[in-house]
Amino acid sequence: MELYSGYINKLIDELAALPGIGSKSAQRLAFYIISMSPARVEKLADSIVQAKENVTYCKVCQNLTDHEICPICGNPSRDRTTIMVVENPRDLAAYERTGKYNGLYHVLHGAISPMLGIGPGDIRLRELLERLKTEETGEVIIATNSSLEGETTAMYISRLIKPTGVKVTRIASGVPVGGDLEYIDEVTLLRALDGRTEL
Repeated sequence: MELYSGYINKLIDELAALPGIGSKSAQRLAFYIISMSPARVEKLADSIVQAKENVTYCKVCQNLTDHEICPICGNPSRDRTTIMVVENPRDLAAYERTGKYNGLYHVLHGAISPMLGIGPGDIRLRELLERLKTEETGEVIIATNSSLEGETTAMYISRLIKPTGVKVTRIASGVPVGGDLEYIDEVTLLRALDGRTEL
C-alpha cells in the first residue's frame, strides 16, 4: 500500500536516486521541499537547471566551472610547475580546504577499473598528456584514492609520464587504503602530501 500520493512518491523516488541519499533521507528532503515557500522551491529548481545548463569542464584542468577557465587555473599566484592529479572535483576541494597546496590540478573524472569496463580512454588522461606537452611542469603529484582502481590509475599514469622526464610522485600512505579523499581530514591530507614519494 502506498502511503503518499503520486507526486510525493515521485519526488521521493527522484531524490533517492541521488548518490548517498537513502530512502529515509529522500523522504525527509521531499517533505522539507514540500513545506518550502513556492518562491524558495522555484529558486532551488532554477539553480539546478542553471547549473546543469551552464557548468562545464575547465579547458585546462577539467575541473567543473561555469567559465572557460576555472578560478584555480586563472589565478596567476598558483605554482604552475606542479600538477596534482585527482579522481574528481570533490578530491580537489578536499586539498583546497587544507590551504597548503598552491599548485595546479588535473581532474580525471574517474579511475581505471577493468571490472567496471572503465579504461584509460574513459577518463581525462589525454588532456593531462596534452598539458604536459605545452606547460612547463616540473612535478606531477598523483593523488588518486588508495583503492585498487586508484592504485591502478596511479601506476598507469606514472608509466605514461616517466619517459617525458617530468618527476612523478604519489601521495603518502597516510590516506587509508579504500578511503575516499573527500572524507579525510585536512591533517591527514597534509601528511600524505608532505610524505609523497617518487614513483
